[in-house]
Amino acid sequence: MTLGFSVQTLENGSRHLSSSDIQSFCQLESEQLTSQYPIFFARIVYHDCLQKNHQEVIHYGQGQVPFLSKTLAYLRSEIWLTDFPPALTLREFKLKDFSSISYICPIAYRNQKPEYIQIITHEPLSESLQLYVKRSAMLLNKYVDISFDSRRQKTEIQLLESILHRVGHQLRNSLGLIGLYAYNLRLGLKDSPWQEQATIIGESIQNLDTNLNELIDCSQSTKLRVTLRDLRSLVIESITNLQPLIEQKKLKISIPDTSTILKIDRLQMKQVFDNILSNAVHFSPNSGTITCSWQVFQDEVLIKISDQGTGLSHEDLQKVFTPFYSRRRGGTGLGLTIAKKIILDHQGSIWAQVLSERGAQFSVILPRPKSLD
Repeated sequence: MTLGFSVQTLENGSRHLSSSDIQSFCQLESEQLTSQYPIFFARIVYHDCLQKNHQEVIHYGQGQVPFLSKTLAYLRSEIWLTDFPPALTLREFKLKDFSSISYICPIAYRNQKPEYIQIITHEPLSESLQLYVKRSAMLLNKYVDISFDSRRQKTEIQLLESILHRVGHQLRNSLGLIGLYAYNLRLGLKDSPWQEQATIIGESIQNLDTNLNELIDCSQSTKLRVTLRDLRSLVIESITNLQPLIEQKKLKISIPDTSTILKIDRLQMKQVFDNILSNAVHFSPNSGTITCSWQVFQDEVLIKISDQGTGLSHEDLQKVFTPFYSRRRGGTGLGLTIAKKIILDHQGSIWAQVLSERGAQFSVILPRPKSLD
């Protein structure tokens, strides 16, 4: 029941959990704990990463008289917490002036302060109930981790949106000026053989401006145009666009015969594959192999694209998605930044790693549509 609550919160399209979500989840767990005799009191202390402080949820069993404020102050003081047991282990602690039995099960230790479930019982817990409490702690640990990850993704998305919007507008202003001079140059070169080159410059400016419009649109997460798309067809489309370079370097592209359907913004996701595959082609040695693969799970799809190039340094792994960081001569350093922004907007994840033999690998996880099961 509680696990369904946590998964449902994410599947309903809520990219970021709220403080009320976490509090409601803890409240539900505390109610379930106190419904199990002999537990008559449950207190959950957790770190709310959204409010950046520790919170607590308290629940009493049916018919239990609430503790006096003095007793609650004593529990909150944690002076009874004489040592710190490992996370997800159950330990009994003596409480002053309490005839009942107290247990604590740490959820995690964050910001130099423990998060834990504290329960007070009429009698010692059976092994099955001890296991029940530990499982509750494990579930809470997972849920709080999800909230941390959700908060981190929200911060990253906001930063990337700001960068893309600012960079896009700055470049557009410069392109507008260059386009104006190209237009005037074309008019001044009438009947000259150089007019054709001025025309090409103007057309290139138009293409760049179109790409910039897409980049600025990408910075607005509300503009995802999501449809059902075939993964293999999308990857093949990106490979086809790179075919001249692939043939020039005599590269072999390995791609699965099987496919799956994704619920994505086709243009934006194609931009992701264009960028990753373009980097793979660029860094691959002549006659090398680029391998594309994917694994389909119940709720998600794992996509891997690897090459046989020089690989990634420790600095590359740390900065590869950082704006303006690039190892390609003449690269803007925005390609992978934009790719990560798009993946996060699709509630997925992307990371890079160095292969044990040689080369680099980029992995992408994307949600899988439930309706296709």
